[in-house]
Amino acid sequence: MSDPVTKADIQLIQKILPHRYPFLLVDKVHSIDGTTSAVGVKNVTMNEPYFQGHFPGNPIMPGVTIVEAMAQTSAVMVGASLGLINGDLLVYFMAIDACKFRRKVVPGDVLEMRVETTRGKPGGKVWRFKGVATVDGELAAEAEFTAMMDMQG
Repeated sequence: MSDPVTKADIQLIQKILPHRYPFLLVDKVHSIDGTTSAVGVKNVTMNEPYFQGHFPGNPIMPGVTIVEAMAQTSAVMVGASLGLINGDLLVYFMAIDACKFRRKVVPGDVLEMRVETTRGKPGGKVWRFKGVATVDGELAAEAEFTAMMDMQG
């Protein structure tokens, strides 16, 4: 039996998620505790394509991309823990609830996404997660979201 996966670098993330530039929104995931919880990291840079229009002269990361980054962190956690790599996992939003934005996220920030599973089990299709995104320990966003995990393998 192999050791459980506790972190994912960008190479492993790209083996789990089908997302690519410009919509891959997580750079690494650490503290993976099976399918229970994990922490994702997004280094926010001025090179992000959405900053061209959101907003010129006042770049702010769109809130929906923060929620997407939390969802991608959750998918990496599940995929890494269940060994779903190389195109075996597709994830679709089903619901986003209790979503709140508390602080602007701007170029130079390091966005940290802490996610936990509130419902879901290996082999199950519908999973529910709670996510909290922070910058320097300050709450930026929070949401609960439901996703369908389509395990192709």
